[in-house]
Amino acid sequence: MTAATLTGITYYPVKGCAGTALTEATLTAGGLPHDRTWAIADEKGDPRWQGGDPALALITPERNQDGLTLRAPGRDPVRADDPDVHAWLTDFLGAPSTLVPSPDGNAGRRLHLVSRATLDALNRRITARGAAPVPMDRFRPNLVVDGWSVPHTEDGAARLLVGDAELARTEDTIRCAVTLVDQRTGRREGPEPLRTLADYRRTAGGVAFGAYFEVRRAGRVSVGDAVVPGPDC
Repeated sequence: MTAATLTGITYYPVKGCAGTALTEATLTAGGLPHDRTWAIADEKGDPRWQGGDPALALITPERNQDGLTLRAPGRDPVRADDPDVHAWLTDFLGAPSTLVPSPDGNAGRRLHLVSRATLDALNRRITARGAAPVPMDRFRPNLVVDGWSVPHTEDGAARLLVGDAELARTEDTIRCAVTLVDQRTGRREGPEPLRTLADYRRTAGGVAFGAYFEVRRAGRVSVGDAVVPGPDC
């Protein structure tokens, strides 16, 4: 496996909503701090997701020393601890909605990694059939790696050293209808990339693209850090 570079770090404070790009972060046993620690629930208490509510992509959570603030086009910002936050979400999404702690505790302990080579290989197939390529943000990765010459290198990367941290691969990332949502417009576009991925990335669990990793050794990582094989690669 050739060496590569970390070119993107993103965390998603509210599950299903827009992410926050970072230039550096401290990875812990819990993954990226504050990643997917909140969710937006429907009237039954079930988490909303972009496959059913694509407008979630337009909600931008911002964290600072005062806590979490939500922003969206055409709306005044609202703080997460404001009693009006639920009405704000309901009005924007057009259905009863509440901000709740994320019930998916496992999400915060996994890092979703995708390589640029993997995306480029997909887009070559998509454009060959006359469709428009898709951007990396359709896959909502935590970490983006560039420099591997072989697509899907992340599939076989048992261990990776990044900055001061060591990562261990845990499983494939199985894709869903979220990848059909344009993250800039909050609209479901489709059928790409799922149509093309189904041609060559089917597994027993579904259509796979990218991989999940856990943090084996905590440490600081920065955009520009080398990404090199660990001892088991």
